[in-house]
Amino acid sequence: MALDIPLVDLRSAHAEIAAEVAAGFDRVMSDAVYVGGAEVRAFEREYARFCGAPHCVGVGNGTDALELALRALGVGPGREVILPANTFIATAEAVARSGARPVLVDCDPATHLIDTDAALAAVTPATAAVVPVHLYGQPAAVERLVPAGVPIVEDAAQSHGATRFGRQAGASGVATTSFYPGKNLGAYGDAGAVVTADPEVADRVRVMASHGSRTPYVHEVAGCNSRLDALQAVVLRTKLTRLRSWNLARQAAAARYDALLDGLGVRRPTVAPGNTHVWHLYVVRVPGGRRDHVRRRLLSAGIATGIHYPVPVHLTPAFAGLGHRRGAFPHAEAAAAEILSLPMHPHLTAGQQEDVVKALAAALADA
Repeated sequence: MALDIPLVDLRSAHAEIAAEVAAGFDRVMSDAVYVGGAEVRAFEREYARFCGAPHCVGVGNGTDALELALRALGVGPGREVILPANTFIATAEAVARSGARPVLVDCDPATHLIDTDAALAAVTPATAAVVPVHLYGQPAAVERLVPAGVPIVEDAAQSHGATRFGRQAGASGVATTSFYPGKNLGAYGDAGAVVTADPEVADRVRVMASHGSRTPYVHEVAGCNSRLDALQAVVLRTKLTRLRSWNLARQAAAARYDALLDGLGVRRPTVAPGNTHVWHLYVVRVPGGRRDHVRRRLLSAGIATGIHYPVPVHLTPAFAGLGHRRGAFPHAEAAAAEILSLPMHPHLTAGQQEDVVKALAAALADA
């Protein structure tokens, strides 16, 4: 069925930038440089400047970005990496692909971000890094993880433009991101980047992402093929000029939701002190085992929703080998049973939000 109100509206975003993207594609076709080249270099400079970081390396996708950043920091077999159970599987997947063992911790019940106290308690002599996930559009409390005494690699795939005490991810450390189409800054396919203040990390990532090579057919290390292509760089450069205004539109939409949902019987999102939230997702909690009924009712009304994420990492079959059973991370499990992502994007109208909340109220009333 055609949905009247989509979760994400990529068509409207493209309509706004179509002419500029077409002109950029013409430049690439004229130059006939499709992998790397001037467009990629320009985007790397511009995105690094946007983040307040010295270095940005474009890669093929966000999962590769995280794996390459970890490997650049020396993470590998025999080591452990701490991360939250409440995240998309790619975070754990990248750790496993680096050769290290994912060590999961629970999330904060209010923000759903990594429980920093639990992360610090999980540090062992084998710990090689901690990966806080900046979830739903707001940063984790990275500064509280510094006492762990190990590298911190920020998973910033959902937080383009978000700040914590005025600082963006990667500005003074190492952060990775995804530019999957539905993100605040999304490509027209897969793309990702590593942003860092460390020139050596940036250099190692760049080399590893190009088959371990600086010079054609001279391979220093066993790398991989994960390069940002020029057409995606055109899209990202074009969208980057609008990212601040689009984030402001998301913030205005979140404020409208906050007002419309007051007293409705769902738990609204919590913004941690010190954070500027960019609302990649607007995630409410529907208590009392009613979430799935509510979601079905909204779908029947032509309103798309999401669940980010319905299964915590420790209960995913792919990571059953970690040995965790149900009950191991109760806050992540409770969130997975109640969270519901409402439509959120910069072209969402006030009228659409009113329709979403009316349909939500009706669904709750008969649940």
